[in-house]
Amino acid sequence: HVQLVESGGGSVQAGGSLRLSCALSGYTYSRNCLGWFRQAPGKEREGVAAIGGDGSTNYADSVQGRSTISQDKAKNTLFLQMYSLKPEDTAMYYCAAHFVCFRPPPLHPSHYNVWGQGTQVTVS
Repeated sequence: HVQLVESGGGSVQAGGSLRLSCALSGYTYSRNCLGWFRQAPGKEREGVAAIGGDGSTNYADSVQGRSTISQDKAKNTLFLQMYSLKPEDTAMYYCAAHFVCFRPPPLHPSHYNVWGQGTQVTVS
């Protein structure tokens, strides 16, 4: 079965950058949706960015222009490069997958059925 493992989180000062990685293992489809989500304490999980198998992308308004989602299919790895980080970006970040995708790839967490364990990002 598919497993997702995030890494790259940490503590950073406001204005800094981070690159999150998500390693995919197990059986994967080339047409899947992959996404990054985050959840701050006391808040609902929200979509940050998503990418389809055709390379189409979708970003939340809150990170548009400050983040780039990308995928290295050869290495089965998903990335989220974040720039100009703000304290409100502080959250647990999760990657997720679904084997059916649309255009643009969905940002709502309910679309995704395979999740990683998360990596913490703290911006101060």
